[in-house]
Amino acid sequence: MGSASRAALAAAVTALAGEKGVTLATGEQLLSAGRDIAGSPQLRSLLVDPSIEPAEKSRLIGKIFSSLDAATARLLVGLTTARWSDSDELIDGIEQIGIRAIAAASPDAAIESELFAFARAVTSDNELELAVGSTLSDPLQKAALVERLLGGKANPATVSIARHLVQSPRGRRIGELLQSAAETVADASGGIVATVTAAAPLSAAQLEKLTSTLTTQYGREPRIALRIDPTVIGGLRVQIGEDVIDGTVASRLADLRLQLAG
Repeated sequence: MGSASRAALAAAVTALAGEKGVTLATGEQLLSAGRDIAGSPQLRSLLVDPSIEPAEKSRLIGKIFSSLDAATARLLVGLTTARWSDSDELIDGIEQIGIRAIAAASPDAAIESELFAFARAVTSDNELELAVGSTLSDPLQKAALVERLLGGKANPATVSIARHLVQSPRGRRIGELLQSAAETVADASGGIVATVTAAAPLSAAQLEKLTSTLTTQYGREPRIALRIDPTVIGGLRVQIGEDVIDGTVASRLADLRLQLAG
């Protein structure tokens, strides 16, 4: 993300934190507006054109999205009148703030764990991954499928986020989208996501020790997203953002083979 986009996103996160009356509908409306903007090349071009005054962009957004509630309208105007490096990053920014708004409206929901569980279910079933992730499928049909799969089982906040992601993949794989959304939700609540790969499920004691160690190291309590991969043989691989700690047996064996070959 470019420096202009990082500044615009930071300003939007601050604006969201100061907004009163944020509801699930606020986030859903932002995500819907983002999909509409993403689908209009002309509108995208206008909104990132630095020669167009913010007041003009604000009037345009007010005219196109006249049915938004007051909080959503303020947030969307702030997003679309800010300076972004390109239109893709503007759409990413709207999506992030929409997901953060949903998380803010549902502070007690287990959104991250439900998104990770859905990601595991999708990526472990080729037919399901194709059904919800294919760009050739009708977006509304994919959203309806998510509703059937998660409705009444997952929190409405989780369903809203997943429903949006399958409608607006924008060239991204659905499993990666769900994990990225979970990381955004965790960050919104002051946490971090640690993706842990192990050969077998971890015991409660192992999870507690790992959580304590990572909390000490990063200063924030991690949400553990566990992936089971027998090919690692033993040990753990932990990824937090761009940090990777690979202590798996498979990794050590690979290093040994390279040393012997050298």
